[in-house]
Amino acid sequence: MYYSNEKPKRYSINNDRVRKDYSQYTRQRPEKEMIFGIRAVLEAIQAGKDIEKILIRRDLGGDLARELFEVIKGTSIPVQRVPMEKLNRTTQKNHQGVLAFISPITFQHVSDIIPTIYEEGRTPLLVILDGVTDVRNLGAIARTCECAGVDALIIPNKGGAAINADAIKTSAGALHRLPVCREDNLQETLRFLQASGISVVAATEKTDSQYTDVPMVHPTAILMGAEDVGISEELLEMCDQRAAIPILGKIESLNVSVAAGILIYEAVRQRRG
Repeated sequence: MYYSNEKPKRYSINNDRVRKDYSQYTRQRPEKEMIFGIRAVLEAIQAGKDIEKILIRRDLGGDLARELFEVIKGTSIPVQRVPMEKLNRTTQKNHQGVLAFISPITFQHVSDIIPTIYEEGRTPLLVILDGVTDVRNLGAIARTCECAGVDALIIPNKGGAAINADAIKTSAGALHRLPVCREDNLQETLRFLQASGISVVAATEKTDSQYTDVPMVHPTAILMGAEDVGISEELLEMCDQRAAIPILGKIESLNVSVAAGILIYEAVRQRRG
């Protein structure tokens, strides 16, 4: 989160100020987790395989490439246009300018999950991540979600940490058990949740309301922000409630996964109480 130098903040959440470049992970990715070539990637998408992301050569053209672009338009698969050098560093195979990474998990849709939760007579508890980029933070949050019985973890299609081997390892396998929804537009997702009777609680220092004073016994989605800048202003304005964790020491912030754990288990405490 961003902090002004003019006045110390009393409350703060998830400000690590650390971003890491995981591009080396791409180069080290086992080739069995990749799909090479335009036709192979096209067929994988049409077959409904869960794909983490696709790398496409910047100047790629031709009829088959245009067909691939048309198919990708109807999906939520992240696409990166990259120079040929990046593709060549990633693999020595004949990639034809297109390389896809198979997702280690199956993504779900929040619009499918919410009705099922209500039909089963449960009170929804969801966690949304807005721009959390560290795969270890993602994994740690997923582990807490699974332990606490959170119904689903919602992540953005772009601008968040990839769900890869490091994330799954950190989650202790929770990412294989916890429903994960990858959504194109978090603003639309928040509107859908609110229309479904779910209150969105923002974890932020921009409030005087302590997290223990925010009711979470009703259907709730906890929104956590990025490690450095917190929740985007657009999403923050949409939230129904704001919750802050008091900071009593000299360090101004908590790790985002720790902050998420505090809020998640506060919701558990309230519901059990």
